Order: sequence, then structure tokens, then C-alpha cells
Amino acid sequence: MTSRRALIVRGGWAGHQPVETTDVFVPFLEGNGYDIRIEESSEIYADAAAMAEIDLIVQSVTMSEISGAAVRGLRDAVLAGTGFAGWHGGIVDSYRANSDYLQLVGGQFVKHPAKAQDQIRGDGADSFLPHTIDITDLGRDHEITRGIDDFALTTEQYWVLHDDLNDVLATTTHPARPDQPWHRPVTSPAIWTRLWGAGRVFVATPGHDPEVLRDANVRTVVERGLLWASRGTST
Repeated sequence: MTSRRALIVRGGWAGHQPVETTDVFVPFLEGNGYDIRIEESSEIYADAAAMAEIDLIVQSVTMSEISGAAVRGLRDAVLAGTGFAGWHGGIVDSYRANSDYLQLVGGQFVKHPAKAQDQIRGDGADSFLPHTIDITDLGRDHEITRGIDDFALTTEQYWVLHDDLNDVLATTTHPARPDQPWHRPVTSPAIWTRLWGAGRVFVATPGHDPEVLRDANVRTVVERGLLWASRGTST
């Protein structure tokens, strides 16, 4: 049986631990029959011959920049059927200045609200808020999130700008707070899929660090999402 091929592209801001977080899923992919190639630069996307062999791209590149050739190669690969998947800033806070990339992914991180000022301690946990990931009606029937109930996390809660091409499987709601400028609760997508040509895109906004990705619910969603996005997966 021919193995499927996964490409892991990782790098960017070190705070999201791109090596450690992607390594969480390497054994899972290998156990599901994938040969894995790992690249530290998005320029691999510009190599049309290499991309034609890839069934699934797993990207963890926060911020950074991408060349015109690379983003065209990524879009062309997904258009032709290569799956594109990722979590947290590694997919929705990548290449902020490139509108072609943002259109492909369907969402852009803009904020993770912090604790109230009197609770700020000046460390990385200042933006770790207790919140709920709420499975939508669509999500309750979708193979990625079926059987998963709403679940609680204490980590960064992403506020995401998005469009309605996304099929939203789960949301999270930022409450109105007296110390913040918004005056009513704001609901953002937390898990979504997106069809792009012959390809599939999967995004989960939880995943700040390996600990979050090892949460049973988050890990299950990401593992299912990787398989769902991959080329050749039946509907």
C-alpha cells in the first residue's frame, strides 16, 4: 500500500514552540501511514514538484513573512487537493501582511484578551483565561467533533476575524467586561473547516503550547482534523 505523505512546516515566533508542538503529532501521523517531511521554511511551498507529492500540510509558523512564490505554491497545492491544517498562531497568525494567505485560511487572529489589570503578574499566564469551547450544531454531526461535548480550557482565548465560507464546528465567547472596550459578548470561531478547490483546510485555535495540545479534547479534535483534511479522505 502506498503511504500518504505529510509535510510539516514549522518556524516563526519561538513562543509557540513550533518544534515541540508539531512533534506531539508526528507519532500519530506515522501510525496512520504517513511518510513525514519536515521543513523549517515556507519556501518549500514554491517547489511545485515537491508539493505535488504532498497529501497533507501541517503548518506551525507564527507571524513571519512569506514570498509571493511560496504563497502561490501553497494555494495551488490546496486547490489541487492537498490538505492544509494547523492550530493556534501557527495557522491563523501566520503571514499577517499577505491577503492571499488570509483568504485561503479564512481567519486571522487579532487578540487574546488578558486578565483584569489587578490580576496581571507580568508573565505568560497573564493571557490565560478560563473559557469554554462550544460545539455548534454543525459540529455535533461532523466527524471531527462528533461525540465531543462543550469543554473548558484555561489558556489563550483567540479573538478571530473570519468570513462565512468557514464551516464552524465550535466557537468561543468573549464576555463583556467593565475593563474592556466591547459592550456585549463577542463570539469567535474556535474550530472550523473550509473547502478550497479540491482541497480541505482545518483550523483549531486552541494550541498555545504542548500542554494544551495534549488536552484530551483538543488532541482528539486536531488528530481527527489532520486526517479529515488530508487528500484522499472520503466525505
